[in-house]
Amino acid sequence: MIVETSSGPVRLAANLKWMFTEVPFAERFDAAAEAGFTAVEFASPYELAPAEVRRLLDDAGLTQILINTPAGAAGSATASGAAYVPGAEQEFRDGVLRALEYAAVLGAGVVHAMAGIAPSDADADAAFATYVSNISWAAAQARGTGVRVALEAINKRDQPGYGLASMETAAAVAQAVDPDVVGVLFDVYHAQVDRGNVIERFEQLQPTVVHVQIADNPGRGEPGTGEIAYERVLARIAQSGYPGWIGCEYAPVAGTREGLSWIERNLR
Repeated sequence: MIVETSSGPVRLAANLKWMFTEVPFAERFDAAAEAGFTAVEFASPYELAPAEVRRLLDDAGLTQILINTPAGAAGSATASGAAYVPGAEQEFRDGVLRALEYAAVLGAGVVHAMAGIAPSDADADAAFATYVSNISWAAAQARGTGVRVALEAINKRDQPGYGLASMETAAAVAQAVDPDVVGVLFDVYHAQVDRGNVIERFEQLQPTVVHVQIADNPGRGEPGTGEIAYERVLARIAQSGYPGWIGCEYAPVAGTREGLSWIERNLR
């Protein structure tokens, strides 16, 4: 869904993990298309074969924007990702290769390399060194494929112990590893919970941003249900020349279709 605003175009992608949950997953593709979306994202396509996901996209006329690297089993040390977990290097590498395989079939241009929870008994410097080494390896695999590796910092209220400390740290790692391949996933919700100053931080990080996601705070509902001034935030993103998509990674407060009225209020 591309919305033309006075500040420039805003390209919105539906997140099928969070939106259209009123219907089974396979039906969410058509539901998103019927609501006017032309692009989607979701964390985990791995429950289906790549060709099956490709068929669902094609049948609905949708473009896949982003997927995550695979998460470990529920309750495991890598359930939120493996990049920041010393000793899980092979699991991370296997996951990157699997993600790139899916990205190639789906046409996804961004793979979010999930950092994961830093083990409580791990040396902080060693865990960070593991993370940088893992991201360097992922960048080498992605180089030349057209896929960008995205780094996302998740706020510590929702994910205590999450390894990647901040979006600023993500940007520093991206710059050190390979800014042509690695960049920042700027999640407005996590930025607000982390320390606020959303517009200022986006402006500072914008050269490194490869993907944006949105939700309001508190509650992680659609824009307009919380404290974030989304009319100004989205106007600034549009004015910045950011060329990518904005993933709607929010939990609709009172139904997905009903909640889409935020677009008219904040953008048109």
